[in-house]
Amino acid sequence: MTPFEIANSRNAELNAFLEIFEEDRFPAHDGPLSGMRVALKDVLALKGARLTCGSRFLEHFESLYTATCVQRLIDAGARIVGKTNMDEFAMGSSNETSYFGPVRNPWDTSRVPGGSSGGSAVAAAIGACDVALGTDTGGSIRQPAAFCGVIGMKPTYGRISRYGLTAFASSFDTVGTFSRTLEDAARALEVMSGFDEMDSTSAHMPVGNYSEALQRDVKGLKIGIPREYYGEGIEPDVRRLVEESKETLRRAGCEIVDVSLPHSKYCVADYYILTTAEASSNLARFDGIRYGRRSSITNYELRITNEITTSNIHNSLEETYRHSRSEGFGREVKRRIMLGTYVLSSGYYDAYYARAQKVRRLIAEDFVNVFLSCDALLTPTTPTTAFKLGEKVSDPLAMYLNDIFTVSANLAGVPAMSVPAGLDGKGLPVGAQLIARHFDEETLFALAKEIMQNLDYPKK
Repeated sequence: MTPFEIANSRNAELNAFLEIFEEDRFPAHDGPLSGMRVALKDVLALKGARLTCGSRFLEHFESLYTATCVQRLIDAGARIVGKTNMDEFAMGSSNETSYFGPVRNPWDTSRVPGGSSGGSAVAAAIGACDVALGTDTGGSIRQPAAFCGVIGMKPTYGRISRYGLTAFASSFDTVGTFSRTLEDAARALEVMSGFDEMDSTSAHMPVGNYSEALQRDVKGLKIGIPREYYGEGIEPDVRRLVEESKETLRRAGCEIVDVSLPHSKYCVADYYILTTAEASSNLARFDGIRYGRRSSITNYELRITNEITTSNIHNSLEETYRHSRSEGFGREVKRRIMLGTYVLSSGYYDAYYARAQKVRRLIAEDFVNVFLSCDALLTPTTPTTAFKLGEKVSDPLAMYLNDIFTVSANLAGVPAMSVPAGLDGKGLPVGAQLIARHFDEETLFALAKEIMQNLDYPKK
C-alpha cells in the first residue's frame, strides 16, 4: 500500500492523523526530496490547512502561512500527507491530552505511543510517511520514538527555525524528525536546517552533511556513560538492551568511559518550573477575542441595556477571557498555566523562576564539562517501555517522570537522538538515547548507524 492508503486504512484504529490530505491537496514538485512523504505534527503551520495544536481552542483555526521548516521540505520536493494528532499544545507524555482523543501504540493498541508527538511517531512507525515532523520540548520526540520503535531526532536548539511553530516553551521547543531509516532523517534534517531571518533564535552555523556522516567510522570515539542515568527505576529489559547497544559500540572500536552529570537530579523539577512559566506567557494570546474559540456564554458586545460604563466593559472582557479559556483549554494545559503563573508571581519569582534559571545554567555547564572527556553520551531514552492507556492520567508526577532521561538535553540545548535498541520480553520497543555536543549531529548519525545496522526486529 502507498503511505496515503496506509494512513487511511489504519487511522480509525490508531487515531494518529487529525487530517489526511488527498494526493493532489498539496502537490509536490521535483527536488532533492522528490518522493519523500512527510507528516506534520499539528503544531506546525501549513497555509490552507487547519492548525489545531490538539486543542478545542483552535478546533476550526486555519493557518495563514507555512512554517519555515515545512516550506523548505516542500521546496525540496517533499509531499505533505497530513497533520498528526498530539497532546494539547504539546503538553503531555502519553498523547492522552488531545481534545481529539488519544493516539494508540501500533505495537499494542492498549498502550500509549508517548507524547507529545505521539501521532507523528505512530505515522512513521506504520509507514504512513517516510518522515514525520515533531517537536521536542522535554523529550516529545525521543520518548514516543522509543515507545513506537522508530528513530527520533532532536537537533541542537537553533539548528532548525521555529518560525511557524506554535510555542509551548520558547527557549526549549525544537523541531525534529521521526523516521524508520537514518537516511530519511539525515536528508530531511539537511534540508530543514540553517539560519532563518524570521526566527531570531535560529543559529548562524554551517549545516552538516548528515548523509555522509552515516558512512563514518566510529572507531576511537569516546562514549560517556553517565552514572546518574543508570540508577533505580529502569526496567530490566530496558537496561539490558541499552547495555547491548553499549557493547555494540565497544566492538566497533569506541572507548567506553564512566562520566557524571552531577546536577541531573534537579532536571525534572527545573524543567517543569521553567517550561510552565514560559507556557503561561505564551498561551496568554489565546483570549477568545482575536482568533480561536470564543465562549457562547458571553461575548465582547455588552449584554446589558442600562448605562454603559468602563467597569461594565472591563467585566465583559474578563468574562469572555474566563469562559473562553475554561471551555477551550484541557485539564493538563490549565494545570501548567496555573503552575507557570504561580512561579512568575510577585513573591515567588525569585524563589522559583530566578533560581531555576541559575540551576539551568549549572546543568548546561555539566554538559560542556562532560564533553571535554567524551564525544557522546549513551543512556536509556525512557526508564520503561510504553505503559497502558489511562495508567498515569490521574498521577501527574508519575507522568512527568517519564521525561527523566530526556529533559536535560533541552535544558542544555544539545542534540539528542533515540534509536531502536530491540524489543523487551513483552514485544515492546526499547530506545537507546545518544547525546552529543552542540551542533554535532553528525556524531549522532554515525553512532546510530553502528547501533542499528545489525538490529533485526519487525516493523509496524
